[in-house]
Amino acid sequence: MTLIVILAVSFALLLGALWGIYGNLSKKTEGFLVAVAGGALMVSAILELIEPSIEKSSIVWSLVFVLLGAAIFCVLDYFIKKKWGSDSGGGLLAAITLDGIPENLALGVALIGANPMAAAALSGSIFLSNLPEAAGGAKEMAEQDISKKTILLLWGGTAVLLSACAFIGNQLLSHVSEGVLADIRCFAAGAVIASLAIEVFPKAFKKDSYYSGIATALGVVLAMYLNSL
Repeated sequence: MTLIVILAVSFALLLGALWGIYGNLSKKTEGFLVAVAGGALMVSAILELIEPSIEKSSIVWSLVFVLLGAAIFCVLDYFIKKKWGSDSGGGLLAAITLDGIPENLALGVALIGANPMAAAALSGSIFLSNLPEAAGGAKEMAEQDISKKTILLLWGGTAVLLSACAFIGNQLLSHVSEGVLADIRCFAAGAVIASLAIEVFPKAFKKDSYYSGIATALGVVLAMYLNSL
């Protein structure tokens, strides 16, 4: 079941890339979907990762690891974009992979001993996040005259890498103590929150203006509803 969930979430990258290349994706639609996914993922990170971890560890250490995860993500994101830029193939692959690692690490860790609805809420949020991100990224790459085959290989390879990251993390961490696992969950949650602030919400506002605020609230409502189940 763990492997199926991870593969389904990562498949959204390839599905999104196909949509971006061959489908009709307007900037407003992309921005709206990205904002919905961002709102849902923010709530899931808090309710499915941080809140349960505070109960297993301590509030001080949990919040320290949230901040640590956010700080490390910001530093890595800065240096990757400064070194490679956003136009080269290496830069694109590095940025895409870095954005996806916290989410997939969070998913892999959250699946350890999680109840089905909690896993469904988080995986659904990540699926919603991956789909428009891949669609928009693939569309931008196609507009830069990168071949469709190269685009699909890039996104397919990224999906494989992130699936492996989530699965290996899930297997390696399945036997660690609850306290350590709680700290890792908070670290991943912090990185996810930083990626939303740096990548997701600015992109949503740029493409869909003030409608992105409504879309974000809609994502929050959907995630809260799933969590209530």
